[in-house]
Order: sequence, then C-alpha cells, then structure tokens
Amino acid sequence: MTAEPILSPETAIAALSDEDNQIRYYAAWWLGKHNVQAGCAALCAALFDERYRIPLGGYPLRRQAARALGMLKNPQAVPALIAALECDEDLRLREAVICSLAAIGDKRAVIPLLNLLQSTQAQPYEALIEALATLQVWSARPQIEPFLKHYSERVQCAAARYLYLLTQESEYIERIVKNLNHDNMYLRWAAVFDLGAVAHQQAVQAILAAQVPNSLKLLNLKRILEAMLNNNSVNQEKASVLFGAIDDLLIQL
Repeated sequence: MTAEPILSPETAIAALSDEDNQIRYYAAWWLGKHNVQAGCAALCAALFDERYRIPLGGYPLRRQAARALGMLKNPQAVPALIAALECDEDLRLREAVICSLAAIGDKRAVIPLLNLLQSTQAQPYEALIEALATLQVWSARPQIEPFLKHYSERVQCAAARYLYLLTQESEYIERIVKNLNHDNMYLRWAAVFDLGAVAHQQAVQAILAAQVPNSLKLLNLKRILEAMLNNNSVNQEKASVLFGAIDDLLIQL
C-alpha cells in the first residue's frame, strides 16, 4: 500500500508504482483530472503495465492511463499512445487511446489511425472515425462512406458526422437527427453528442427537442457555441438563440 493518500501531484505519481491495482488506477485518474503535466511520463509507462488485468482480458489501468493522457493533451505522449494501439487484446484500451490521440490533435497519429481503418481486424470504429474527423483526415472518405450501412447505428452516425464535416451536406445531419427519436436511450445520447460536434445551427433546435436529459442538452449547446466562437462564425441572431436556450436550460436544472 502507498504510504500517503493521493493529495498532490507527487503522491499521485508515486502511487502509479504501488502494488495495489486500485490505487494505481485512482492515481492515473487523479493525474488526468488535475491536469498534472509532470505525470505524463509516468502515465505513458502505465500504458504498458500488465499487472492489472481482469478475467475477460482487459487492462483497466492501461485504459485509465490512456484517458488521463487525453486530458493532459501533451504531445509528448503521442509516441507511447501510438505504440499502445498495437495491443490486440483489449479493444476498449485501443478505443481510449484513439480518443486521446484525437484530443491531443497531433498529426503523427494520422498514419497509424488510417492503418487501423484499413485493417481486416475488428476495430472500435465509432471512435476511429470520429478521431479521423477531428484530425481532418478527409482523404479517408472512400473508406468511411461504406460505414453509413454498418450494422451499428452509432458507427453509422460517426460516418455521417465525418461526411457532414467534410461536405456540409444536410443529408448527413438528417441521418443523425433521426436518431434523436430512437427507442434506445443511449443512441439518443450519442446523437446529441454528434450534433454538438458538428456545431450546425440546425442542430440547436434538434437538441432542444430531443428526449435526453437537460444536462446533456446544455453541454452540447455550449460545445456548439464554443465552436462558433473559435471559428468566428457567430452572428448576433445565432448567438441570441444559443444564449437564450442555455439560460433556459440552466433555470431548469
């Protein structure tokens, strides 16, 4: 057991070497939550820690280390994250690594991610397609278009999101919007996050009308507003609609 509670960057980094699996897991979470850049190297090492393995074969600590590195958004973690993509035993680890590479936004990830897309092995396609969209890898369009007919509706939405960001064609937005009325609650939630990512004005009214918790509506309206501000694409009318909707949701929470 670690000698000290995890209350500081130093104790969290030291705890990543503890013998207790749960302590190491919590330390990885703590470092990401508190944006401890000094913990980057230790988290990169934890990406390859094989001591904490569940009976089904997954690696919880490695997954949490990957998620924490995505929170840090430190480009120094990119080589280790790319190396961690080679783990074929844990698709959830690969998914976490892909999401973190997208969050960091380093172009060194492009070729490894394209290699996964072209692989014949099963992949976490939803995360993979979303990462390629985030990194603006538009050359992957021919490989991604077939996913519009994938058996998973969430993967279909990821493909529609990618293609909308590339083409700005409304047919792709409509494919996402229709899932807001899906019987499956989690598909409705996923659709709201997809609409928040594309930051289209049409998405605002669709999100407001969706049968999802107000907290999710608020989060994704804020994402749309932030994207518009970052792209300098906000006019007074759009801003008024967004601010009014956000205020109404805050009152209801």
